[in-house]
Amino acid sequence: MKKYLKLLRVEQWVKNLFVFVPLFFSGNITNLDLLTKSIFAFIIFSFAASVVYILNDYNDIEADRKHPEKRRRPLASGAISKSTAIGILIGLLIADFAFVGFAQLYFHQPLWKFGAIIAFYVLMNLAYTFRLKHVPIIDIFIIAIGFVLRVLAGGYITGISISQWAILLTFVLALVLAIGKRRGELINAQVSGKTRKALDGYNVQFADIALSISITLAIVCYLMFTLSPEVQARFHQRVFYTVVFVVFALLRYLQQTLVYNRTESPTKIVYRDRYIQVTLLLWVATFLIQIYFKK
Repeated sequence: MKKYLKLLRVEQWVKNLFVFVPLFFSGNITNLDLLTKSIFAFIIFSFAASVVYILNDYNDIEADRKHPEKRRRPLASGAISKSTAIGILIGLLIADFAFVGFAQLYFHQPLWKFGAIIAFYVLMNLAYTFRLKHVPIIDIFIIAIGFVLRVLAGGYITGISISQWAILLTFVLALVLAIGKRRGELINAQVSGKTRKALDGYNVQFADIALSISITLAIVCYLMFTLSPEVQARFHQRVFYTVVFVVFALLRYLQQTLVYNRTESPTKIVYRDRYIQVTLLLWVATFLIQIYFKK
C-alpha cells in the first residue's frame, strides 16, 4: 500500500488545501453545504494532481533512476510496473469525471467553470511534463498558476468571490515555493555534479535574488490584502496585525534556505520546521478568532 501512496504522492495533497481558501476567508467554514462542496473540490483536485504526478514519473523514469533521491520513486525503482501505473492513472481520470458529474447532480448546480479549471490544470501540466518544464521561468510560473487554479476552483464550486489581492498573494507565494525548489535542485546538482535540462536557465545567485524578490512581493500583497476595503469591512481592523506571522514564517523559510542551505523541497521544510508550523497555527487561530468570534 505504501508504494501506491508514494506513486500518488499523497503527502503533496496538502497543496490542494488551497481550495478551502475562499471558504475560510469568507467566514463560511461552518456552512455544511459549502464545506461539503469544498471537500469535493479537494478530492477532485487531489485525484487530478495525482494523475499529473504519475504521468510525470512515467515520463522521467530514466532520469529519476540517476537521481540520488528520485530513484526511490515507485516507477523508477520498479516497485510498480508501467502498466499498473497507467491503469491507476486511467482509474483516477474516470473517478474525477464521475465525481464532477455526481457533484453536479448532488448540488443541483452547473459546475462547468469548476470542470474547466480541472481540465485546464491537467492540460497545462501535460504541456509542463512534456515540454515546458525545460523552459526556465515559464516552468515556475506554471507551478504558481497551479496554486491559483486551486483557489479559483474552490471559489467556483462554492460560488464565493475571491479578492484580487488574495489571487495575487497565492501566485506570489507559490512562486516562492517553486523558486525554493529550483534552488534546492541547483545545490544538489553542485554536490552530485549531475544536472538536468530544467536547470540550464538558472543558477544559485539568480535563485537567491528571485526568491528574495518573491518573498518581498508576498509580504506586500498580504499587507494590501489585509488593508483592502472588502477585508477591512468583513473582519475587524486588527486583522492587519496578522502580517507579523506572515513575515516571520517567510523570513524563517528564507533563513532555512539561504543561511542553513536546506535543499529539500519547501513542502518538506514546512512539514519539519516547528517554528514555521507553530507560526502557521497561530496565524490560522488568529484569523479564526477575527472571522468567527469578532463580536
